[in-house]
Amino acid sequence: MGTSTTTGDGGMTSEERGHSNILVYQYLPSRYGMNPDDLRKADAIEVVVGQGAKPGGGGMLLGQKISDRVAQMRNLPKGIDQRSACRHPDWTGPDDLKIKINELREITDWQVPVYVKVGATRTFYDTTLAVKAGAEVVVLDGMQGGTAATQEVFIEHVGIPTMPAVRMAVEALKELDMHRKVQLVVSGGIRTGADVAKALALGADAVSIGTAALIALGDNSPQYEEEYNKLGTSAGYYDDYQDGRDPTGISTQDPELSKRLDPELGGRRIANYLNCLTLETQTLARACGKSHVHNLEPEDMVALTVEAAAMAKVPLAGTDWIPGQNF
Repeated sequence: MGTSTTTGDGGMTSEERGHSNILVYQYLPSRYGMNPDDLRKADAIEVVVGQGAKPGGGGMLLGQKISDRVAQMRNLPKGIDQRSACRHPDWTGPDDLKIKINELREITDWQVPVYVKVGATRTFYDTTLAVKAGAEVVVLDGMQGGTAATQEVFIEHVGIPTMPAVRMAVEALKELDMHRKVQLVVSGGIRTGADVAKALALGADAVSIGTAALIALGDNSPQYEEEYNKLGTSAGYYDDYQDGRDPTGISTQDPELSKRLDPELGGRRIANYLNCLTLETQTLARACGKSHVHNLEPEDMVALTVEAAAMAKVPLAGTDWIPGQNF
């Protein structure tokens, strides 16, 4: 498919390394399952500073999700609730981040690129600091990103939307003369080809998906409507992934529920989704007269609301007015 995948929090499994063409190792504050040997096996390392759904916050890993295998992978006691830290234990600022990136380079003999992932908040400055610390890729996660490990108040009220965050990150890269030299990967609410096209038009180099892949895999399937009802919800609305009782068998450690997931069928579904996502993006690029999706630019966009125009700094439809400019 030409895509990459990340390990997520909790170390690397032999299965995901064996089945991944490009595997990015996520280096998180919790350091669950962190192994220098796995860092060397990775195709890239992503230092996670923040997450769009909960920038500045940690999380809670509930005990019922810590099975024998999870406990072994993450060096944790089985069945005991664990707090995921909100900050890395061995650095406190941008200077320490630079030291950490160099440390990771030394561990991997300078053969593995290093990403820095930030939650969208003070995006201009966070992007600047990540680049100055030596990141080869900045991963920007907007507030529409999903999570199963934080409070509702964080999900609804912390962070900024993805589209204005992209614009701010691009402004930082351009000020440093590093746009297109340091890659910008955008995540958080990417669902359709239109979302991809907008991110690329605003200056992103690539996008990353999470919840969309989960749905494509078969999560929230109407096939299990009765079981969703027993959990007090309905297919299409279930989001209590932290409980480990997902009826589709995807986000669970219950061995009986896990049997419901057909990996081959799920893989085909995700492949179909990614193909459609790509085709939609290409179609929109062609409609704008472009020969490549990376030729999309802000001039191809207009906003339908004053708020959207102000945040993305593109003209309000039918005018050349950008709120805050062109007075």
